[in-house]
Amino acid sequence: MTNFENVYKQYFRDIHLFVLSLCRNEAIAEEITQETFFKALKSIDTFKGQCKINVWLCQIAKNTYFSYLNKQKRFEPEYKLDELHVENFEEIILNKDAAFRIHKVLRQLNEPYKEVFTLRLFGELSFSQISQLFEKSESWARVTFYRAKQKIQNLLEEESELDQNKM
Repeated sequence: MTNFENVYKQYFRDIHLFVLSLCRNEAIAEEITQETFFKALKSIDTFKGQCKINVWLCQIAKNTYFSYLNKQKRFEPEYKLDELHVENFEEIILNKDAAFRIHKVLRQLNEPYKEVFTLRLFGELSFSQISQLFEKSESWARVTFYRAKQKIQNLLEEESELDQNKM
């Protein structure tokens, strides 16, 4: 049995559960997990051991999942026709506008605030998982998320004030 087979057997379940927590879809989680280990096998010689191997695998899994999402966005319509009912059309537009505003100001944040905020809200990771990815404490992840949230709120308020002054 090779060393990579041991890694696969030891960490497959953890990586699968991590990906499942991101996507909430068993079939997609299975596909992403398999692709993660394939990528890890191809680049195992670049692993320098500066972090735990499960953290390295989670990074590969996270990046693979985000790449998958980007590919899916290109092929899926923004809204399905049956979702466009008159009563919730305004809500869709408002939520879409709010999400766009958040993404717009999120781009202005520096790292690690941007990535921690994204992982927590859009990736739905726990503070414990985020702390493992960054090799920091769980308290660090909580504080960083809180600060990112504060920065985003301030940027949104500034943007609203600028919009009101233009009128």
